[in-house]
Amino acid sequence: MMLTTRRALLGAGAAGAALLATGCQSQSPEQLSAQLAALLDRTATEILRQSPEFATALAVSEERAGGRFVDRLSDNSHAGTQSYIALLDTTLRDLRRIDRDRLPAGDRISYDVVLASFTDQRANLSYDIGGSAITPYVNTQLTGVHNGYSGTASFLDAQHPLRTAEEAEAYLARLSAFARQLDVDTELMNADAAAGIIPPDFIVDATISQAAGFAAGGRSGTVLTQTLVRRLPQTEGLDEAQRAALVARAEGIVESEILPAYGRLIEALRAIRPRATPDAGIWHIPRGDEIYATALAYRTTTRMTPDEVHTMGAELVTEINSQMDAILREQGMTRGTVGERVQALSRRPDQLYPNTDAGRAQLLADLNQQVRDITALMPRAFGVLARAQMEIQRVPPYVEAGAPGGYYQSPALDGSRPGAYYINLRDTAEWPRFTLPTLSYHEGVPGHHWQGSIQQEAEGSIPFIRSALLSFTAFSEGWGLYAEQLADELGAYENNPLGRLGYLRYAAFRASRLVVDTGMHAKRWSREQAIRSMLDATGDRESSVTTEIERYCVWPGQACAYMVGRQAINRMRDAARTTLGDRFDLRAFHDTMLTSGETPLSVMEGIMSDWAARQRQA
Repeated sequence: MMLTTRRALLGAGAAGAALLATGCQSQSPEQLSAQLAALLDRTATEILRQSPEFATALAVSEERAGGRFVDRLSDNSHAGTQSYIALLDTTLRDLRRIDRDRLPAGDRISYDVVLASFTDQRANLSYDIGGSAITPYVNTQLTGVHNGYSGTASFLDAQHPLRTAEEAEAYLARLSAFARQLDVDTELMNADAAAGIIPPDFIVDATISQAAGFAAGGRSGTVLTQTLVRRLPQTEGLDEAQRAALVARAEGIVESEILPAYGRLIEALRAIRPRATPDAGIWHIPRGDEIYATALAYRTTTRMTPDEVHTMGAELVTEINSQMDAILREQGMTRGTVGERVQALSRRPDQLYPNTDAGRAQLLADLNQQVRDITALMPRAFGVLARAQMEIQRVPPYVEAGAPGGYYQSPALDGSRPGAYYINLRDTAEWPRFTLPTLSYHEGVPGHHWQGSIQQEAEGSIPFIRSALLSFTAFSEGWGLYAEQLADELGAYENNPLGRLGYLRYAAFRASRLVVDTGMHAKRWSREQAIRSMLDATGDRESSVTTEIERYCVWPGQACAYMVGRQAINRMRDAARTTLGDRFDLRAFHDTMLTSGETPLSVMEGIMSDWAARQRQA
């Protein structure tokens, strides 16, 4: 069905335009549905054509991606951004020509989701800067193709396939393309700096350190060549001499193209450093207040103001700290603030893993057991169960200094790569035992892996563009926090009060994010003020808190999406309980929500309200 629709659209562009021009009143709901499907399918292919990395990560076919992609990288230049903006504008224009109210119910959801997503994306890209509202600085410890957390090197190591000799050759082509991407980012950063858009001085310092650390690996010591050494022995059709030749060619590209590009980036960063200030929030850049409002709306899929978000966070911190205080007192810990007592607990020897390879291995083994235990409870809360497998891996050491504590990577659509959640093990003392279960529930089951897998496995009920290409931080991260809460409700901490304390500490941490993100970007807090506020709220280690605060500096609004999303899901559940009373079915509520796929919060509220109304009438 998808293949036929796409060919019909691409093979009869003039006819398709004429059909749009005739208006929708003469068309049946079925014809409108087919028109929407064709538009979304065409748009999905164009998105993948412009993002070869995305196509690789999803392991889609060349036909699905609009052509060959395995040897290409995306165009990160101003022209590339303008091409994507043109795609957004074209899709929004064609979407608005379809009579939404005459579409079948499921199609109305897809219409609403894509309209909201593309409208917010268009607003995000409306500022004349090298980045966007949600990533206003081109090169930081977390943004830019150079960065180890989500940049091109990490992509090539973790996601570029090396199953065949052809894919190995494509890898070398991408290495050269990476060097070009680096220079484009440097040019964009310089243009921004000329316009007064410069990251805080501590961010510039961290970025220089990260880039220099990567480049210090030399021609053979970076992950760009080491990944070949590690993976080529499993590549089909290559003998030892051919593998050695490929590694040597890669080393040559790294030495002659990539390392000089890193050098130019580092030189440019050092050149702008004297003009950088310690101001943490984006209020200090041109149109900063406006940019933050756009980023906050994009990330939360709400129209909450910074003041409203700040107040929500402060109230939740107070409420959650009260619950933490009660548990600590039950454990005989009564002296000091909640934060000080949690810090003391975090330093107790019985809560620490050895900071050794053996300690890290035991930590990972414990995480895997916790995932198995919670998975056994899932039939109590879900009728639809996820099938995709998941691995728990250590964040690669070469990026762990600037990477978050944990993050999730979706499985490939073709099943060739399982889902994975990564934990940062630079220092095992950052992961006291009582904090670990909640991380697994958030990143794995019933959190990101569970939600994302059910969405991918929805068997065609969700259009490809929605199931694979569009994401909404407020829903996905809101679900991750809701998953932590759900684990508690299912009794995961019934005999583990310290584990429940860990869950509450995470909740306080996410509530604190609302306070410090809005504090820095809207209320002009300093980095140090934000660090102190989060330390007081959570009792976390200062090194971990500092990494988090610096993350919020370069991803404005992103940290607010988590708790805003969780609270919205709780409101939906409470509303459904009120509507249905004793007839409320938690499993059906969850199944309806997850099989509907990721949506903006406003769209999901409509979906769940309609579901409850139908259940009441049944």
